[in-house]
Amino acid sequence: MGRPKLLLPWGKTSVIGHLIEQWEALAAEQIAVVCAAGDRSVQAELDRLGVPPADRIWNAAPERGMFSSIQCAAQWGGWKAGLTHWAIALGDQPHLRGDTLKPVVDFSAAHPERICLPRQGGHRRHPVLLPRLAFLRLANSTALDLRSFLDDPPTSVLFCDLEDPALELDIDRPEDYEKAAKMFFGASDRPFRAKMKHKKS
Repeated sequence: MGRPKLLLPWGKTSVIGHLIEQWEALAAEQIAVVCAAGDRSVQAELDRLGVPPADRIWNAAPERGMFSSIQCAAQWGGWKAGLTHWAIALGDQPHLRGDTLKPVVDFSAAHPERICLPRQGGHRRHPVLLPRLAFLRLANSTALDLRSFLDDPPTSVLFCDLEDPALELDIDRPEDYEKAAKMFFGASDRPFRAKMKHKKS
């Protein structure tokens, strides 16, 4: 992408700024951001967004992949007491709308003892919502990745079936970024594209 995905422009803010706003709108009790330790550009953006240092989780080994970030979050001691569920939201899916995310949150609330995630086109998607016991098991799991953890027999998973095609898209290439913007902003994405062009100049 030529720059960290979290810092790409999205509407009037950045991808990470938009994701934080989304989960605030969904009434998340606490939002923490996991990112590579020593990444000054991301740290500067979190400063700009007003994310408290106490809600930043630094992954010392990001080269190990997404699951290492998830385990860093599960091992972190900064979570508020009394939290019952955690949502693992990807940093490369800002195009998911609130009316797609809220049914998954509501589905999890209706099945509080189960791991819940959306399923679209016959495939599991993100975000993944985990009750406390499952989240705590992540900390010392020997699974190779999140899929392996979810496939472990003691894990009880329920799927919330949704039809939104946006669920299958991750922003991995510039063309994915363009496609995601069109999905989210539609015909009104010209200001977004103008801002994106200005940012690159």
